[in-house]
Amino acid sequence: DFSADYFDCALTMDERLAVLALFQQRIGKRLPAAYITHEAWFAGLAFYVDERVLIPRSPIAELIQVQFEPWLDPASVHRVLDLCTGSGCIAIACAYAFEAAAIVASDYSADALAVAAKNREAHGLESRLQLIESDLFESVPPARFDLIVSNPPYVSLPEMQQLAAEFDHEPGLALAAGNDGMDLVIPMLQQARQYLSDQGVLVVEVGYSKPALEALLPQVPFYWLDFEYGGDGVFLLTAEQLDQCQPMFDQLLSQRKV
Repeated sequence: DFSADYFDCALTMDERLAVLALFQQRIGKRLPAAYITHEAWFAGLAFYVDERVLIPRSPIAELIQVQFEPWLDPASVHRVLDLCTGSGCIAIACAYAFEAAAIVASDYSADALAVAAKNREAHGLESRLQLIESDLFESVPPARFDLIVSNPPYVSLPEMQQLAAEFDHEPGLALAAGNDGMDLVIPMLQQARQYLSDQGVLVVEVGYSKPALEALLPQVPFYWLDFEYGGDGVFLLTAEQLDQCQPMFDQLLSQRKV
């Protein structure tokens, strides 16, 4: 509660100028508020952010808060892998959701990993969260994970050209994924089963690139998750489904490399 005297206060000239400078950043430069305050919230947790990473906004937060039930038994989750971790928000939120699990988070960008390390320290997770510089699975340790989760770059070239000015401040490396937005998702699908436990699940956000993915792989039984608080374009596949679809992933990746 505020004191009644609070509403009788007047800003000094320096304070007014400081507020105007913030307005100029937000309105004039279209700088997102999270980059101005260097704080964003995800899954009920605060994270440091700057222009080296995307601002957390994935609907995957809702899945984390219910421990990915009913698709996973929380007590059986011992290892979690977060690919394309960015600020580390998904990995860190998973560490809170699965308190006994070891968490591995990877990103191609050393700049992003520096932000993730800052957040890891702020949340006191140095002993539980391993950060790895890696191109998808390339440098991930050979292990089986009960949950592989990712919010990778998935914006197509045409969509990149139509994004609002605020997105100009976010790292293009974390957004753009080729002509159809699938340059990272397809290799991820092709490699995921090697790193997933037999009872594990793969959860990936592809956003508005959902139609492109379904057009490329019409026979894959993607389970598209629903969200109470908004958001879509997040699919789930089980280890068994990945096994069944592996030939399709192999063939598609081979075709895209030609």
